[in-house]
Amino acid sequence: MPAIVRPRRSVLYMPGSNARALEKGRSLPADGLILDLEDAVSPDAKRDGRQEILNALQDRSTYAWREVIVRVNGLDTPWGHADLVAMARSGADAILLPKVEGSDTVRRALHVLDLAGAPLDLAIWCMIETPRGILRVEEIADTERVQCLVMGTSDLTKDPHAFHTPSRLPMLASLAISLLAARAARISILDGVHLDLDDESGFGEACR
Repeated sequence: MPAIVRPRRSVLYMPGSNARALEKGRSLPADGLILDLEDAVSPDAKRDGRQEILNALQDRSTYAWREVIVRVNGLDTPWGHADLVAMARSGADAILLPKVEGSDTVRRALHVLDLAGAPLDLAIWCMIETPRGILRVEEIADTERVQCLVMGTSDLTKDPHAFHTPSRLPMLASLAISLLAARAARISILDGVHLDLDDESGFGEACR
């Protein structure tokens, strides 16, 4: 599904269970905010995190021009189904699905969202962060309502038993394959996070 053209120069992950962070996101100069219910939230805080995001999005206009995406837990977890139901009419611009490994994962999520009354134009973003996800990324990119691929470069380094290097050599093949799939499907694609917050020059090099 061709993506809406909008700037995504910087997209910031924010823990969904942290009300203070969600409030701060209203003033940060990022193009997009990923309100995270998955990795950034401990199991005992998942339910509270879900409610914090719903509270934050009650007045969507307070996030102004920023694109707001909610990363839910996977449907194979105890929290994924409830996350999708809760976020279906939350006002988020997109739902980010973790560890997508095929088009069936997207269709299952869409089924839950549609039953929960989600808008028909609610976009789906997909985390591409496993070897199998890379091998099936073309079919994922071509799936209905998928508008963006998000590279999970931490897991894409860990799962092949590789190391993070300044050149990011272990993940270049995965990035290239995913980029081609996104361009062929005419959707967006975002790089993974830069882990070392103290290495500003390394961050610049990764962007270049």
